[in-house]
Amino acid sequence: MKKSTKIILIICSILLVFGVYFAYQIYKSIKGSEPLSGKQGQIPAKMASVPPVTKGTADWPNWRGVNFDGKTATTGIQTDWSKGLKKLWCVSYLCQDKATASWSAPAIQGNRLIIPGRDENNDLIFCLNAETGELIWLGSYKADAGSSHGPGPRATPFIDENRVYTFGRSGDLVCWQLEDGTMLWHKKVGDAGGAEPTWGYSTTPLVLDNKVIVQGGGTALVIAFDKLTGEQLWKSMEGDAGYSAAIPMKVDGEIKILIYQGKGLSCLNPSDGKEIWTAPWATEYCVNATTPAVSGDIVFHSSGYKTGCEALKVTGTAYQVLWKSNVIEAQHSDPVLIDGYIYGYSGESSRNNGQFKCVELATGKEVWSTGEIGQGTTTFADGYLICLDIKGNLALIKPDPSGFKLLGRIEHALEDVKNPAWTVPVIANGKLYLRYLQQLVCYQMVR
Repeated sequence: MKKSTKIILIICSILLVFGVYFAYQIYKSIKGSEPLSGKQGQIPAKMASVPPVTKGTADWPNWRGVNFDGKTATTGIQTDWSKGLKKLWCVSYLCQDKATASWSAPAIQGNRLIIPGRDENNDLIFCLNAETGELIWLGSYKADAGSSHGPGPRATPFIDENRVYTFGRSGDLVCWQLEDGTMLWHKKVGDAGGAEPTWGYSTTPLVLDNKVIVQGGGTALVIAFDKLTGEQLWKSMEGDAGYSAAIPMKVDGEIKILIYQGKGLSCLNPSDGKEIWTAPWATEYCVNATTPAVSGDIVFHSSGYKTGCEALKVTGTAYQVLWKSNVIEAQHSDPVLIDGYIYGYSGESSRNNGQFKCVELATGKEVWSTGEIGQGTTTFADGYLICLDIKGNLALIKPDPSGFKLLGRIEHALEDVKNPAWTVPVIANGKLYLRYLQQLVCYQMVR
């Protein structure tokens, strides 16, 4: 065989290998499920008796906390990480079988921690003792789910008084009794005209007054149900569902809801679902997945895929664009607003090479940027930012517009991380909860 022919064959073989690799990556991101890694335990027996429901001083009952801003009421956190943080407990059974990836963050009230999981055929809802990790109750329902990034739930539960609401990737909205897990009602948004988005339903339910509100897509872009009975109260708009949680916002003294749907940011009247205004924001694949951040009458939102970010000044009837740029491109990592500045990650969430930035909210001016802590998610506690990168490493940051201030690191706070650790860290009642697929780890956070 001629030397030139050998060289051509070698080059073709290399190109074929790279082609197969990239094709697999594309398949995995669109259709595949992240395989579970590390220890996978069996679901244990439930506690012998159901403890009474309690409340804490710094509960985290819903996505991004009680004020929907990513900030916990926990104070007195430990800032000397030279010896790490004390691990209180860990479970490794939230996902059963092999291809059952689930991403939901926990919701915590007192001694109740609610976190969804998955087995081969069913969505699973675990209620754990937030102090000890013991299983209090387990709810389940059969759900046929696609495999793109796993069939398990993405949405965080919402605890409201003596009930908790969950929303599965296939559009199952379920109300459970918080005390013992009795299923009170179960609705499928597809029955109202909903159309599942490419990567499954991800929008955390919003409980507001007598309603629970989710995105359904299709001819039921936003749907409100009676929180006690499950009766459909209204549906509003048509189009592609986004992947972001609905949040309330007080505008001109009245509560409105912000919906980050597939092609824009919409403001709705919660009483009847009437669309007040929509700021167009079309992204590649219709992925609007970060939660809008609110400061007074200013709303900041951001998306990946080179779309960028935007700050809006809003009223009860309209909005005005204050600025728009690519200074932050947050794919699905929610920023935190602190004293007039935006702190958060920018970049693709599947690669640990993003930028963590401080940006002035009023102007969009980048104050500083660092690549020192990779790519991940963040939460705020007691004057500090706790950041979890997609490899499972923790960083403690002091938010300061004068410069990046890294105060501590804990390597491998989550163990056996082979795929991105996308679930945001949650701090409630002095404890830090980290989730990676089937794992949930609890650390002591206060001194």
